[in-house]
Amino acid sequence: MADKTGQADIRGIDIDKLVKGFADEEIIMKRYVNVTNTSAREIRWYQKTAGFLDSEDTSGITASKIGPAAELALPVVVGQSWTRTTSYVRKYIVESKTISMEDIKDSDVDVLATTVRDLVRAVAHQVDTRIWNVITESQSASNINSVTITNEWDDYSNATPIIDILNAKRLIRNQSYDPEGAILMLNPNELTYLTNWLINTKGASIPQFASRKVVDGTVLEILGLNVVVSTIVTADYAAVFVPNRAATWKSFVPISSTVIDDPGIGKKIRVWEEGEAILHDPKAVTLLSNVGPS
Repeated sequence: MADKTGQADIRGIDIDKLVKGFADEEIIMKRYVNVTNTSAREIRWYQKTAGFLDSEDTSGITASKIGPAAELALPVVVGQSWTRTTSYVRKYIVESKTISMEDIKDSDVDVLATTVRDLVRAVAHQVDTRIWNVITESQSASNINSVTITNEWDDYSNATPIIDILNAKRLIRNQSYDPEGAILMLNPNELTYLTNWLINTKGASIPQFASRKVVDGTVLEILGLNVVVSTIVTADYAAVFVPNRAATWKSFVPISSTVIDDPGIGKKIRVWEEGEAILHDPKAVTLLSNVGPS
C-alpha cells in the first residue's frame, strides 16, 4: 500500500517536504505567471484581443471621434473584445526505479535526496516548457506581438540588440501595458551573445557597464527589463512579457509525491503535477525571433 502524500518517509527523510522544497528551487516560469486553482479538467476562459478599448467600427479611438464634440453629439461607442477558449488540464508524472530495501537500509541519505531532486526536476522542466510554449504560442506568433531580428546577436558587427529589445517593449507599451520591470527570457546561448556584444563590442562606449558586468559575470537587468536565463527557451528565440499579467497557470493537482512500497523488495518514489497554462493577455508578450543561430 502506498504511503499518503505528506507521510512518505524513508529512513527519516520526509519525501513530500523534499519534493516541495526542490520544486520551489527548480520552478522558474511559475514565478512570473499567476497561479490559481481549478477544480475541473476542462477550463473555459477568455482571451483579451487587445490592450486598448476599440470603437465598434474597429477604426480605433481617435481625437476626431472623442472630441471636441459638438453640442448634443452622441459619444463614440467603445468596447473590449474577448475570445472564448477552452483548455484541458495536462498531467506530468514520473517515478524512480525500485530502490531496494537493502539500499534503503544502509544507503547514504544523499542517494535518496538526489533521486527526489531528479524526479522533481523532470516534472518541473516539463511544466516550465509548457508555460514557455503557451506564452510564446509555440514560437509561432499569432495573437502575441512579434519582432523578427534582422541581424542575429552573434553578428557582432551588425547586431542591434538594444534596438531589438526596445522594439519589443514598444509593442507591449503600444497595447497599453507597462513593460517596465517586465521579463526578458533568454536561452544561455543568446545570453552569451548579448553579454559579449555589450562588453566586447560596445564596452568602450559603455565602460562602466562593461567593467561591472565583467565582475558580476551575468546580466541581471537591461533597459528596465529583468533578464531570466533558462534552457527551456527555444534556441534562436527570446521573449519579453509582463509578469503576472500575460498568463496564468491553472493548477488542478499541485506538485505531489508518494512512496510505493513493494514489501520484501523495496520502494519507488513517484512525483506528479497536473495543470495548464492560460495566455489571457497575449498583447503583454513580444516574441523575438532570429535572435541567434538555431
